[in-house]
Amino acid sequence: MAQDDPFLWLEDIDGEKALAWARERNAESTGLLEAAPGFEPLRERLLSIYQSKEKIPYVTARGDHLYNFWQDETHVRGLWRRTTPESFRTPEPEWETVLDLDALADKEGENWVWKGPNVFEPDYDRALLRLSRGGGDAVVVREFDLGKLAFVEGGFEVPEAKSNASWLDRDTLLVGTDFGEGSLTESGYPRTTRLWKRGTPLDSAELVFEGERSDVSAGAYAFWHRGKRRRMAYRSLDFYRTEEFLWHGEDWGRLEKPDDVEVSLAGEHLLFHPRKDWETGNRTWPADSLLAMDTDRFLAGDRGFDVLYDPKPRSAYKGFEVTASAIIVNELAEVRDRFTVARFSKEEGWRLSPLETPGSGSVHLSAYDSENSDRYWAIVTDFLTPTTLFLCDLDAPAEPEKLKSLPDFFDPSGLAIEQFHAISADGTEVPYFLVGPKKLERDGTHSTLLYGYGGFEVTMESSYSATVGAAWLERGGIYVLANIRGGGEFGPAWHQAALQENRQRAYDDFIAIAEDLIAKGFTSPDHLGIMGGSNGGLLTGNMLVQRPDLFGAVVSSVPLLDMRRYHKLLAGASWMAEFGDPDDPEQWTWLETYSPYHRVKAEVAYPPVLFATSTRDDRVHPGHARKMVARMEKQGHDDVFYYENIEGGHGGAANLIQSAYLNALEYTFLWRFLEKAEG
Repeated sequence: MAQDDPFLWLEDIDGEKALAWARERNAESTGLLEAAPGFEPLRERLLSIYQSKEKIPYVTARGDHLYNFWQDETHVRGLWRRTTPESFRTPEPEWETVLDLDALADKEGENWVWKGPNVFEPDYDRALLRLSRGGGDAVVVREFDLGKLAFVEGGFEVPEAKSNASWLDRDTLLVGTDFGEGSLTESGYPRTTRLWKRGTPLDSAELVFEGERSDVSAGAYAFWHRGKRRRMAYRSLDFYRTEEFLWHGEDWGRLEKPDDVEVSLAGEHLLFHPRKDWETGNRTWPADSLLAMDTDRFLAGDRGFDVLYDPKPRSAYKGFEVTASAIIVNELAEVRDRFTVARFSKEEGWRLSPLETPGSGSVHLSAYDSENSDRYWAIVTDFLTPTTLFLCDLDAPAEPEKLKSLPDFFDPSGLAIEQFHAISADGTEVPYFLVGPKKLERDGTHSTLLYGYGGFEVTMESSYSATVGAAWLERGGIYVLANIRGGGEFGPAWHQAALQENRQRAYDDFIAIAEDLIAKGFTSPDHLGIMGGSNGGLLTGNMLVQRPDLFGAVVSSVPLLDMRRYHKLLAGASWMAEFGDPDDPEQWTWLETYSPYHRVKAEVAYPPVLFATSTRDDRVHPGHARKMVARMEKQGHDDVFYYENIEGGHGGAANLIQSAYLNALEYTFLWRFLEKAEG
């Protein structure tokens, strides 16, 4: 019960007493970690990487320009800029500044953080810019003229809220925001959408769609697709069940499907992804398949789908990209990417063919310009190979054009990537990636960092991390990425296996990997550190209290920790489909078993732990970390470190300088304690 919580006052985010407490703990922890010999060189090294002008300038095609958001040592908050496709192909593209966020912040006295644009199509002459004060999810939406490169005087502007806005036409928006009492869901997201005409007050906008307060969120949006302005709407009943609507004729038509079937529009086809088996009369469509049907046929009641992806053992559907004449379907096979091209013709129906992609490792594809071409971007990466950007064409698959590549931000020589499997408590085989020296004496002395997440169907894949490389691998550490249940590595069933009352399976998987690393001689408990953020912070918080004997240091970033009150804090109510409802006595019986705030005990010796959070995180409440530290301090535990960034949002940092500082703190903490047994 809330009244039984002696540290409830720490949930007052901006309360004078709570902030004073946070600043005092910050000073204690940062004073110790900043004094470590390696801290400042590491901070400077990481900052030089984050601000490097050799980073890949990822771009989005909009009309005749390619747009990029860029941050470096001069542009701390960032530049929104653009260039031409021809110039982008050169080693040093000529960039035109569209908006200088640092200059805007200085002019307006606001710590603006970029959250992205919604550009008006097909003219590409206006944009709705999303700007956050300090990095939270709440944004201000402002109309920007891409011809004059200036905000539109008297243009559309939506006050700060967790808003969404889309173009119905150049003088009309569909807006979901905080319209006052009753307009938000219990999770704090918009539940109504209004049609706002230029030159009229926002509060007079016409209601065009609404959900229920019990929904996670609800809204309607418009988008340009295949030469038409389309409209869709949704009611997110929980994190995994959604009702969806298509504007058909002059009204919303609900798409008749189970709530756990995801639906998307691809040309004149609807694509369906069932999270569970879907029975339609005389046929059952398997969970994790990708099904296609002409929109008009579906609305007429036909359920004779075409199958674009058929699930296989140890594989998963990952997503799709739409080009002008095709759909590229992405599959994960043993956590490695594979692709299939699906093309439709009225004469032959769907034709499927494999797509060879450049490079190896993880591959992310995205359409270059889905309205006009079959070109696509391919981003190729793995733990040791600098990320490379290719421009490819479905009509010339053997000739990808290598455009940009990261430099070697760390020395990968002598390192190798391996994939292993551990056996969890219930006999499930759980994969993990290990990156470390090729010639490695398995004597249990190697400082090892195990990273995990295990929730919300999020997949952990290999990627080039200059942070891990410079802060950990280059110094001789072993890095391990866990593919535990709760993630999406093997489709919805892999995720659903660790939901709610079965959450312990994710933790058992993580424990099994830790024990496997020790059994194989890679490391030992004194040298084994763990790290995770958000839901991964809940994971590492549970490892702290469930298996304190197994780890030498724990980093828990922007974590959930109090599972009794998580649903009452900021966006927490939206996650009850993942964790459960603490107000239901039966569900609290299992939630309590993985609520670190309630499981920590005075009589148990815990490994050193660093809790890092952000005051401005408006997704996971900083009270989780604050209260956990306060309770551990009251219980008399040593080596409890705390850092709260007073701004920064859910990522924990609002700019590259803050990111470098935070990451330097985390890795300095890990090295301080994981090397201790080596003297």
